[in-house]
Order: sequence, then structure tokens, then C-alpha cells
Amino acid sequence: MAQHIGSQEIKPEMMDTQEEKLRKSLLIFAAAFMTLGVMLWLAIYWAMGINFSSNVPLGYQVISVASLVYYVKTRNFEVLRFVQLSLFLFAPFIMQWSIGSSVTSSGVALWALLAPIGALVVSNWRESIPWFFAYIVLTAVSGFFDFYLSTGSATGIPMNTIGVFFALNFAAMSSIVYFLVRHFVIETEKIKTQLDQQHALLAEEQKKSERVLFNVLPSNIAERLKNNQGLIADGYADVTVMFADLVNFTQLTEQMSPEQMVGLLNTVFSGFDDLSEKYGLEKIKTIGDAYMVVGGLSRERPDYVEDMANMAIEMLDFVAKHPALVKRDLGIHIGIATGPVVAGVIGTKRFIYDLWGDTVNIASRLTDDAKQGNILCDKLTFNRLRHEFLFEPPNVLNVKGKGEMTSYRLIGRVGQNTSNIYQLPASGTAVTG
Repeated sequence: MAQHIGSQEIKPEMMDTQEEKLRKSLLIFAAAFMTLGVMLWLAIYWAMGINFSSNVPLGYQVISVASLVYYVKTRNFEVLRFVQLSLFLFAPFIMQWSIGSSVTSSGVALWALLAPIGALVVSNWRESIPWFFAYIVLTAVSGFFDFYLSTGSATGIPMNTIGVFFALNFAAMSSIVYFLVRHFVIETEKIKTQLDQQHALLAEEQKKSERVLFNVLPSNIAERLKNNQGLIADGYADVTVMFADLVNFTQLTEQMSPEQMVGLLNTVFSGFDDLSEKYGLEKIKTIGDAYMVVGGLSRERPDYVEDMANMAIEMLDFVAKHPALVKRDLGIHIGIATGPVVAGVIGTKRFIYDLWGDTVNIASRLTDDAKQGNILCDKLTFNRLRHEFLFEPPNVLNVKGKGEMTSYRLIGRVGQNTSNIYQLPASGTAVTG
């Protein structure tokens, strides 16, 4: 039955797979070849003046053509297949018996071999078994008739004529089988080539999807999503969170076109992305003109707190030295906090991987309180870094939602020339371990 999509009728043959189309074309090809072969076979016999009943070959042609017409009208391939395979199998044996024996008919029963071979290529190997079994049984029955019943001279056909038709029958049958199998192999190779091309395209699209997924999410989280793990929610006892916020960016946007604004942000955040990759840290997201990154999720780098401090220092240096950013007099302020967080993937469309918890809030508040060019750290981060980095004396902040909290301004590494770091003049004495 035809299906309808909108106002368009979808016929069954339009929904066929390439393999189904190949099987149908093979059967029609074989049926047409057999019908033509029967006509030539009769014509040659009559041209040589050999007369016998033509009811069998003519009946074959009528039934064959009728089944093809029926298929064109109904597209019922199962009926066409059964009728044609039955004709391939029975008609040659009936024709042989009407002539006399396998010798006097010049081995015309060989044409019946097309039935099991045809079933093999137009259906499948399981369905070809009954047809092959029937072919063997009919061949055995014909051999029994030849041995016990046939006189071998009932038709009066000369032996030289019988020899010629043996050659013709073998040549015709071999040609049909060869071209049938050849067509099957050629079309199968075409299908395989198309499948290989589609597989290559699919693999490329999968790689693109994976690249997007790995760009949006941390690598271990992306792998878990690929494996259909379901809800992803994790608790981490100790990570380091950093926020970096651009200074005066809102005022700059009033002087720039949309393309210039997006281009400027892309320059800044692409540089930060390179630094996060350099230090093995995970970028979480950008929020407007703020950048969020975390270390310690994978535990592949145990010194993630130190990595975060080094990245923060290089971020200040990047902003201070990049020509496009210097031209805009762009600056940043940074807040870093260490402690426990909850992390997970939220949403089913445009999902994001995010962090929650007091550590995230503290890093955000420190960023708000940091001046341009400053890196503010909480006490736990200071304790982890104080032996390798220089800090200003502690400063007590009144943090919204937290009350009073001690913060430490990171100046640089011990032994580093801190004058090369983009920062406001220090107020106080540097603190080390």
C-alpha cells in the first residue's frame, strides 16, 4: 500500500533499500533473459525444420509476461519471485519430457539451474535451499526416465543437431548465470562503495560532534555523556576555582560595533583558553565578560593550585602585552578560591557543565573585590601557595553573604621579577612562607 506524506504519495518501491532494488532488478533481468532465450530457442529449432509441440515454451512466455505485468501494476515482488522461480524450475524439465530424454532435448533441463541460483541472489541463501533441493529431485527423476523409459529416438533428431543444441544450451545457460552473477557483484560493489562513503561521512560527522562535545565539556565528562551514563552529578572535596573579569568592558562596548565587541572578547578568551590547556585546567564557561576555570577535577595534575596561580599571572601578562587589548586599555581582576564543590551537567538542550558551592561563591566575591590587575586568593589557596609565591599581607574583606573574610593578594612567584607583572602598585610588604 502507498503511504502519504502531506500531499505526496510515497510508493513502496520508493522506500526500498538499495539491496532490495538490486534483488528486484536481478529477477526482472533474469526473467527477460529467459523469455528472450526461449524465443531464440524455438526460432532455431523451427529454422532447422525440427517440429514438436510449442505449447510448453509458449505457455512459459505467457505466464512470464503476465507475472511481469501483474508486478508493474501491484508492485507485489513476492508473487513475481515465486512465479518466475517456478517457471525457471519446472518449464525446462517439462520441455525435456515433451521432447524425449535429456539427450534428445540437448540437456534443456540445465536451464532449471537458474531457479536455485536465482533464489540465491534475489532472496537469500536459506530460501534458495528448497529450490535447489527441488532441482536435484527433478534431475534425478529425469535420469530415472532416461534410463528406464526413454528410447532416445522418439523425435528422430539427428545426433549432430543434438550436439549443436547441447552447445547452445550450455552456452546460453552459462551466459545467463554469468551475467546474473556479474550484475549482482557489480551492483554489490557499488552499494559497498556507497556504504563506505556514507560510513566515512558519518565518521567525520561523529568526529565533529565529539569535537564540539569536548570543547563544551571537560574530557572525562564528555566521555561519560558519550557512554549514556545518564544524570551526571559529582562532589569534589578539593578543587581550585578562578574567576577573571574584564574591567570597564561595558563602557568599551558603547564605543564598538557588535563585530568589534565579539572580536575583542574572542581575542581575550581564546588566549585564556590556550593558557588553561597549557596548565591542564578545565574552562567551565564564560559569563558575559567573565571567565571561569577550575583545577583538580581530573587529578591528573596534582599541583592544580600552583597551576591556577601560574595561569592567573600569565593572564595578567597576556592582557597587558597583547596589542589589540593594550589599544583598548583593557584590564582584568581575578579571584581564586580552593575547597569543595558540587559539579554536574544540567539541561537536555544546550546543556552545560557547571559548579556550585561555597568555593565558587568565594571566588566570585574575591573577583568583585579585586582591583584592576589584582589577583585575590582565599586563605586555603594562600596556605597552599605561600612557599612558592609572593603575597601582600592579609586583608580583611566584608564579603556579601559571608561577612568578614581574609584575602591575600598574589604578587608573583618567589624569585620572579614582579615588575614584569601587570598590576597596581603593591601596598604593604610581600608575604612568603
